[in-house]
Amino acid sequence: MTELTALTLAEARDGLSKKEFTSVELTTAYLKAIENADKLNAYVAVTAEKALSMAAVSDGRYSDGTARDLEGIPLGIKDLYCTKDVRSQASSNILKGFKPGYESTVTQNLWDDGAVMLGKLNMDEFAMGSSNETSFDGPVINPWRAEGSNVNLVPGGSSGGSATAVSAHLCVAATASDTGGSIRQPAVFTGTVGIKPTYGRCSRWGMIAFASSLDQAGPITRTVRDSAIMLKSMASVDSKDTTSVDLPVPDYEAAITGDVRGMRIGIPKQYRVDNMPDEIESLWQQGIVWLKDAGAEIVEISLPMTKYALPAYYIIAPAEASSNLARYDGVKYGLRIDGDDITDMYEKSRSAGFGDEVKRRILIGTYVLSAGYYDAYYKRAQKVRTLIKQDFEKAFRNVDTILTPATPTAAFAVNRQDVDPIEMFMNDIFTVTVNMAGLPGIALAVGKSSDGLPLGLQLIGKAFDESTLYRAAGVLEDAAGIMEAPANWWDAG
Repeated sequence: MTELTALTLAEARDGLSKKEFTSVELTTAYLKAIENADKLNAYVAVTAEKALSMAAVSDGRYSDGTARDLEGIPLGIKDLYCTKDVRSQASSNILKGFKPGYESTVTQNLWDDGAVMLGKLNMDEFAMGSSNETSFDGPVINPWRAEGSNVNLVPGGSSGGSATAVSAHLCVAATASDTGGSIRQPAVFTGTVGIKPTYGRCSRWGMIAFASSLDQAGPITRTVRDSAIMLKSMASVDSKDTTSVDLPVPDYEAAITGDVRGMRIGIPKQYRVDNMPDEIESLWQQGIVWLKDAGAEIVEISLPMTKYALPAYYIIAPAEASSNLARYDGVKYGLRIDGDDITDMYEKSRSAGFGDEVKRRILIGTYVLSAGYYDAYYKRAQKVRTLIKQDFEKAFRNVDTILTPATPTAAFAVNRQDVDPIEMFMNDIFTVTVNMAGLPGIALAVGKSSDGLPLGLQLIGKAFDESTLYRAAGVLEDAAGIMEAPANWWDAG
């Protein structure tokens, strides 16, 4: 029998339903794998007792014929999601010791469908980062390494813990979140699949906020089919989140038909950026060939506002972060550093509680929202955002989905000394437009760099048309083959 932790979600679901193994056995196998993977630093809290208890309940449901959609499937949960009575800190010192008395809507949906919680996953602090190096819990390490090298690589961010855990077989699948590429970029860096659903498809209630008009929940999984299964359970309308949309959640798994005949695929000329590596361009061209060979029609399109997306994003996102993070003051919960008076206590708590990248973005955000600069920066960035959305609306009159690169490079080394903040921000160059327009985007690894690291492509869809993304992504995955697991160099067992 295949090693239990090597099973995809779909395979594990089928094995459990056929009673080839139990959820307790499956969960125990993952807990053992997590024990031996400290070098990756993917988990910040392991809930072993809770996991085994949930698994036992699932086994009972399989016995009495009441199994639900995700019954007995062990998942990892990004530390951004509030989980009742379990550490929920967004990998920040400012939330030290915070254990909420409530459950986020997305995680509650998963538990209601029978899933099992293995623990909480590391992330960039408050989801601010593209490498998972800003975490107060320390950097996450990518399970992939370049051929012939022992250099540790980043898994991407901010959902680096989720991506590493899925890639290294430390959970069947994981929740993640995407504000400017934080699901899609780490998915590609680790050879997995990540989808950012349409803004409003999943509830944000109980997710620790970064930029409220951009944040969206989504899964990271091993395959496109697994992604479809996860999103079906995660998505819902929610009266506690007025930005969630009351639309039926389709059977995404049924959309993966392998048939894209007659589908029109847009290729935006503006995504050929300066200094883009030849291997990224080659992979993009290969993706075009795969879809064309499967019967899709390729159409060149124009998205002229693309070049303004990154600068506008790095005005809007920090502005919203500045507002959202003002609530962390050391008074009600989390870290508190005593001071001479309340102002001194605020300053000391926030200074010790926030990391450098979070402080940088709070300062930028406060600046662009200030009275003298609001119109010049924030208001203008919002106008650019509207123009970006209009670009996509115009393009989608003629195409069904859009194919682009997902990242400008493969994974890079941890603790690189030559990276400035602007260079790090450039990792989001292909992904931020999707968040700015509120559209769905899926990224999957479909090739490798010259030194054997995963590279990937992105498909962008119409609002609430994730089904078409899954249909096209399934064809790319069939053509490329499912990315194999990385060689296990980290196991201490």
